[in-house]
Amino acid sequence: MENLNHYVAIYKEQLNKGDILIAYNQLVKFVMKLRTDFIKNLSEQYSFTGILHGYLDYTYFYYSNDFLKSKKLKLGLVLNHLEMRFEIWLLGNKVNIQKEYWDLFKDSKWNKDKEEMPKYSVLESVIKDKPDFDNLPLLAKKIEKRLIEESAEIINALKMLN
Repeated sequence: MENLNHYVAIYKEQLNKGDILIAYNQLVKFVMKLRTDFIKNLSEQYSFTGILHGYLDYTYFYYSNDFLKSKKLKLGLVLNHLEMRFEIWLLGNKVNIQKEYWDLFKDSKWNKDKEEMPKYSVLESVIKDKPDFDNLPLLAKKIEKRLIEESAEIINALKMLN
């Protein structure tokens, strides 16, 4: 990349202002709290992995159950920083698994507007667009409710394939 020094200087300037650090740290803490709450509330339905931070683009964690594991699949709750929304992704454990399920899901409601497979997943479903971060308890409840509903719908769609 040409002129990386230019971008690094802008990056450093923005970090020194402090706003980005505060926002990013608070967003990550919120996703960590969601994960902790889901472990308490949903551990009979799913197992959860640790938080992954991406590259300032996504903060996420995976969750799965025996059915998904038997298909070599997992779900992810993703905070998409660029779009500033929460999404659920269906992912394969390997690229060939993702391609196989992309072929099965490319005409589904989740992928009907996509010409090609998403970069990291089989499908992506927005569960909370334009989140209100000024009321985190209410936001957490809404995300949990939608996670339960959307995950069940995705799993049911997978079961229909068999």
